[in-house]
Amino acid sequence: MTGPGSPDDAPAHGGCAPPPGGLGERRLHPVTPLRRAWAPVAILVGLAFHDPDGTQRRLSELTALTLAAGVLVVIVGGALYGFLSWWFTHFAVTETELRIRTGLLFRRTAHIRLDRLQAVDVTQPLAARIVGVAKLKLDVVGTEKKDELAYLGERDAAALRAELLARAAGFAPETARDVGEAPARNLLHVQPRLLAVSLLLTGAPWVLLVAALVVPTVLWLITHNAWTVIATALPMLGGAFASSVGRFVAEYDWRVGESPDGLRIDHGLLDKAHETVPPGRVQTVRIVEPLLWRRFGWVRVELDVAGSSNSVLVPVAPRPVAESVISQVLPGVRVPAAAELSPPPSRAAWCVPVWWHGYGLAVTDAVFAARHGLLRRRLSLVPHAKVQSVRLGQGPWQRFKGVADVRVDTGAGRTVTARLRPAAEAAELLHGQAERSRTGRREARPDRWMA
Repeated sequence: MTGPGSPDDAPAHGGCAPPPGGLGERRLHPVTPLRRAWAPVAILVGLAFHDPDGTQRRLSELTALTLAAGVLVVIVGGALYGFLSWWFTHFAVTETELRIRTGLLFRRTAHIRLDRLQAVDVTQPLAARIVGVAKLKLDVVGTEKKDELAYLGERDAAALRAELLARAAGFAPETARDVGEAPARNLLHVQPRLLAVSLLLTGAPWVLLVAALVVPTVLWLITHNAWTVIATALPMLGGAFASSVGRFVAEYDWRVGESPDGLRIDHGLLDKAHETVPPGRVQTVRIVEPLLWRRFGWVRVELDVAGSSNSVLVPVAPRPVAESVISQVLPGVRVPAAAELSPPPSRAAWCVPVWWHGYGLAVTDAVFAARHGLLRRRLSLVPHAKVQSVRLGQGPWQRFKGVADVRVDTGAGRTVTARLRPAAEAAELLHGQAERSRTGRREARPDRWMA
């Protein structure tokens, strides 16, 4: 079977035929122009809302014929812009890289080295699912912004993803196209009912909803200004919606599977996403326990992945199940139990009243584990090999009370802090963690995580 990156053969499923005169280059799916056709319309709408009174005055001065001609020009202009953007966008898989050429007036060529690929995600917004196309997002080591190919036919996207991952894993070009998608073993499936109940037991949506009812009411009694009330209420209602219904829609039917190319995550009710988490690039794992979840033993697992925006591993699951998934991301790592976490000394209460009870620390042979939060507990696990630097911080009041903070920085640009440790312990921890990090990097396996 010939993959979609083949320079010689067109794909069996339509939409990616090679452009004339482009050796090995292919075009995106023919529906792609619709993705850009609305851009000129959006610009005009933005200008209209910028000066609504002036727009209304100018429109009232136009005749019906002039207005119809203007609408026709905008529609034709948008369609032409979308078509030309599609026509001048090509991609090709070469011996060493994926090459993407874009640009109508200003040409841009992205050279994505295949050996630097760490994940290839497939996403399908609702409109894309209806017409049978998908978007490929590429995570590359050392870059923050994802390059993407939007849109490809569903079968073309799956085949190209499989080929790119096979090439990144070291398969030869002539065999990578025949490898296909690596098999996956199911690790976790979050039932919609469990997800819905967990969101109802999360405090943030309720706090925002109550605030959206109380604050605008108070503002109305004070100002009697409807615009002030609306401008205040809408963001709060939007936040409540995003943290409840929005999360349910995004995390619906969450599945985690283990495969040679990493952990695969599939989710989404309206917009479908097929993501890959490369274990070798995971810098930090966070186990989150909201207050109302603790009675049921549920946790949420979040990630910091170097060069990737994938941040959720498990939206909700019983703790033993979540820990079994964590063991696939961090092989050989055991999550410390609550009893193993050393709390700050009681004198830390003078620095952080009440909330100091939520802090804790455990250092094992594999990870630096720091807990913070009283109502919403978060236990951060940093493998020693992923620690980039270690710092000790101590303010004037902390010096007076003989405590200090120890901060470890990871390759994902994040910092995990062990708060309010005894000063002598913090100094020892600073030097000990630096040595553990050096040893961990020497003994760690390379980040070539795919088989």
